[in-house]
Amino acid sequence: MTANRKFLFLQGPHGPFFRQLAAKIAATGASVERIGFNRGDEVFWGAGAAFTGFSGSAQEWPEFLSKYLATASTTDIVLYGDSRPMHKTARDIAKRHGITVHCFEEGYLRPYWATYERDGTNGNSALMRLDIEAMRHAVEANPRELSEAPVQWGAAWHHAFYGFLYHLFLSFPGARFKNYRPHRQETVGTELWLYIRKLAAMPLNGVLRRIKTRGLLRSGAIYHLVLLQLSHDASLKSHSDYGSIEEFITDVVEGFAKGAPSHHRLVFKAHPFEDGRENLPKIVRQVASLAGINERVIFIPGGKLGPLLDSAKSTVTVNSTAAQQALWRNLPVLALGRSVFSKPDLVSQKPLEEYFDEPEAPQADAYKYYRKFLLETSQVGGGFYTQTGRAELLRRVVDLMLSDDDPYSLVLNGENQNVEGPKLIATSN
Repeated sequence: MTANRKFLFLQGPHGPFFRQLAAKIAATGASVERIGFNRGDEVFWGAGAAFTGFSGSAQEWPEFLSKYLATASTTDIVLYGDSRPMHKTARDIAKRHGITVHCFEEGYLRPYWATYERDGTNGNSALMRLDIEAMRHAVEANPRELSEAPVQWGAAWHHAFYGFLYHLFLSFPGARFKNYRPHRQETVGTELWLYIRKLAAMPLNGVLRRIKTRGLLRSGAIYHLVLLQLSHDASLKSHSDYGSIEEFITDVVEGFAKGAPSHHRLVFKAHPFEDGRENLPKIVRQVASLAGINERVIFIPGGKLGPLLDSAKSTVTVNSTAAQQALWRNLPVLALGRSVFSKPDLVSQKPLEEYFDEPEAPQADAYKYYRKFLLETSQVGGGFYTQTGRAELLRRVVDLMLSDDDPYSLVLNGENQNVEGPKLIATSN
């Protein structure tokens, strides 16, 4: 009975998604509350449901949450970004008390889906314990047709705009959240400035990216594409052995210098939301110069991934979900971190030097089963940052959250109740 369910929302994606999701949950008869950590959480939550501001320090959070859960008789916790320090603590406490944790994350199959899982995402996902054979058996035992994806459910600027608003709200001083500290290293003021600078530079940077991409594609060069992640990416920090993106760049350049044929090129593509907090072009130039291959290394500042993948010979990443666009194209992929797609059937197991000498493609049909399994389970059509995307996501995800079983169990047990999701299609985003 949903009337007995009590949902506690923690931090969500920038924007109104959690507020709108809470309203849908409340409409089922369940109770809804939120604990917020800063002014941004409070403003985006609005005045429609209960809100408790946590004003203590990080050291006080475990005791505060344990007492709150006991008093409120919470049955479910909802959060976005399971590796944030406050959320890691919440997940641990919830596990001890038998509380269901609903985890949202950016889509593993971006840009047309969002990720919904129980207990953890990325390196904490149940996908880490599933092999391709189990996925193949599940989708073949329950065949179903999937609908087409839309042309577009939003652009990157929506995400950047809500990020700017969130940090703008954080910049207003107030005693209520005086102990709040961002889960990233930068101060609130620095984060706000980075968002302002990124938004202002988008038009010019877009032109420069297109010029550089066109030059590469028209050159006829044989190149290997490196998918860079944000330096503060939780997947990089929590699910790899790299302490920084510079360490990853150094490993890749050195492996390429030793193993790749001399006429091949190495192309580093920045993340679409790279904001310049690290001077990546300079880092790439310096590392390439030290390896003696500066003239063979190219840096492209973000932009669309599809055209670059269409002409690439192989791809390398730490654990970026963008690598799945390469797998969809049957391109060789080497993932140097822990990720939900790091299956022997999908990604190369070779060391860097050998991989650049002779990249190996995924096993035939392996990614087809992997992708279809995800589309029938944790990948929910829609998005967090546009009105259309949120509407699509909201109408699909509420029943999944109310189910007694997590999305993977529903399919593995032959009880697939997930609503119709998008179909495999080539994208250039």
